[in-house]
Amino acid sequence: MMYLYYRELGQTGMRVSEISFGSWAIGSDWGPANDKESIKTLRTAVDGGVNFFDTADVYGMGRSERLIAKLKKEYSERIYVATKVGRRASPHIAESYIPDNIEHFIEDSLRNLEVEALDLLQLHCPPTEVYYHPELFEALDNLVKQGKLLNYGVSVEKVEEALKAIEYPGVKTVQIIFNMF
Repeated sequence: MMYLYYRELGQTGMRVSEISFGSWAIGSDWGPANDKESIKTLRTAVDGGVNFFDTADVYGMGRSERLIAKLKKEYSERIYVATKVGRRASPHIAESYIPDNIEHFIEDSLRNLEVEALDLLQLHCPPTEVYYHPELFEALDNLVKQGKLLNYGVSVEKVEEALKAIEYPGVKTVQIIFNMF
């Protein structure tokens, strides 16, 4: 049994494990993935105290989200999920990050995760220009008011993006891309 520590995530009010489960690999984007093995791995994480899972709609085109939905049905304890949207925009340019597109992606994630509201939705490394379009953040605020999102934040690649994002009061988290390798 792992012994984990928990803390509040950003300004979400969610008390999550300091070690989370990143689900890119179970979406099969890094090579072949076996759903039975993926579920077994997800269960091992929860049994070890992990209660926070990071995913995205592009990880296996919703596959990782669907696997996490299956996992959540097996446990009574609270499992938090952060999912990211926006990378499916084609082309992946600032002009594609319009409220209608993002709302469509959110609806897909709601279906994949089989929930009424996303715990945490993060914009998935949008182009820097997106952070200078307040209408998108206003649309996200409206989705919170509608109950489709409990929280939203951003996943960023640049300090400029993080600093601009936190100017919007609705942004509750900033995930900074980091790869120790």
